[in-house]
Amino acid sequence: MAAHGEPIPLEQYFEGSDPRARALFDVVRAAVLSIGDAEIRVTTSQIAFRRQRSFAWTWLPGQYLSGPVAPLALAPLVLTVDLDRFDTSPRWKEVVEPTLNHFMHHLELRRATDLDPGVIDCVREAWSRAG
Repeated sequence: MAAHGEPIPLEQYFEGSDPRARALFDVVRAAVLSIGDAEIRVTTSQIAFRRQRSFAWTWLPGQYLSGPVAPLALAPLVLTVDLDRFDTSPRWKEVVEPTLNHFMHHLELRRATDLDPGVIDCVREAWSRAG
């Protein structure tokens, strides 16, 4: 098994996860790559989209929850987008500012339509700032 932070194959990341997670990731990847070139870095904890720095991540929420959790309550995949502003849209599950002017916007993805034009605009904005 790879150490935390070491690259792993994409297929390994999704092993044993809800099949919807991989399908949703494919939708996110296509959306990001339609904006422009981006490196995709897969580790055991997340999948990062990068230019000169990372600007968006997908991750499996079940990896981070302990105790009994109803599987249907969990979204299969979460998209996190790093913006230099707080986007006030109610679509975001949570927005945190871990460092000054880096607002991490977390979106639970349950279906492809959750990646709506407003989300794509935010990803485009993050992509632009990262390169």
